[in-house]
Amino acid sequence: MSAVTPAKALTPAAPSPASPSTARAINDRLALRLLQEEGALTATQLKSMTGLSRPSVADLVERLTEAGLIEVVGESGEQRRGPNARLYGIVARRAYLAALDVRTDSATAVVADLLGRPLAQAALPVDAVDEAVDALEGLAHEAGADRLHTVVVGAPGLVAPSSGELRSTAGLPAWHRDLVAALQLRLPATVVVENETNLAALAEQRVGAAQDLDSFVLLWLGAGVGAAVVLDGRLRRGASGGAGEIGFLPVPGTGALPSATDCGGGFHALVGREAVAALAAEHGFTGPVEEAVAGAAGGAFLDALAERLALGAAAVAAVLDPGCVVLGGELGRAGGADLAGRVAHRLTTLTPVPVQVRAGVLGDPGVLVGARLAAREAAQSTLFGA
Repeated sequence: MSAVTPAKALTPAAPSPASPSTARAINDRLALRLLQEEGALTATQLKSMTGLSRPSVADLVERLTEAGLIEVVGESGEQRRGPNARLYGIVARRAYLAALDVRTDSATAVVADLLGRPLAQAALPVDAVDEAVDALEGLAHEAGADRLHTVVVGAPGLVAPSSGELRSTAGLPAWHRDLVAALQLRLPATVVVENETNLAALAEQRVGAAQDLDSFVLLWLGAGVGAAVVLDGRLRRGASGGAGEIGFLPVPGTGALPSATDCGGGFHALVGREAVAALAAEHGFTGPVEEAVAGAAGGAFLDALAERLALGAAAVAAVLDPGCVVLGGELGRAGGADLAGRVAHRLTTLTPVPVQVRAGVLGDPGVLVGARLAAREAAQSTLFGA
């Protein structure tokens, strides 16, 4: 083994000064990020926010305009006119996106512009992959999109972080995987698949109940049960994409144990939609399960449901210490602050780890909202070189 001279090993190399082209690229990305986060801005506002000189801002505005990335979208103030009053914004038609929410027996798609604004939405055929892709292409045409740049698919199951492959954990229909493959084959777009609960967590973090949080766990309550883990501002998928498969969590009260292919003996058996409906029936309520969770079945039912939910939340708190559990999905939103408060109270007796409990505000639409936000961020990152 050859020796390494200590001076070379310990003395860091002097940083090279950034070339003019590199500096311009950095400034352009900074301006585009501000326009993403703040919306339309004047050149004066860009100067103030970036700290760049007026000539530098003028240059970057010209470059980004010529590149078709930004354009004048209005003026600032009724009394102001001229170049200083021009509001610059991202060119929304620069690229078109699609977001899909694919459930076990249904699929919904929305087409959006580069700013993530919805342009058209429709249900897609299930079990007919080619027809579903045809329907998505038709929806894009209806929205005025000649082609799609980025497509994000939210689906149940494990998504391998390394390959993006969708794997079933509990009887996922084969057409889910076939649909993803068909989209990748037929569309001239980047197609990404993500676990549905992870997308719902992204939506709650960006526009919902977790906007002020860097760490939280979204507990999805619907036909199935899942969790999404966000720690220190980052979504954590785990080594195989299985982080959050809380439906398989062994808990007392189910009378059985889950298996590698069946979550029926796990946490799912206590708080999945069918289990919640059965619990409501035990308390004399036979109406829609959302109404039961919203309080129509009475306080005794909510206490019993909170007892069950606290079992899973306590396990999450003991292992991850996320600081907050958000009750998501349609049942989490239906339960609102009342159910969240009951779960929080029960948690204080089960774990020494302090945990807030909040109700999600998006419910079932959160998956589609999250897919749209993910598509927007991916497309902007590619186009803007971020």
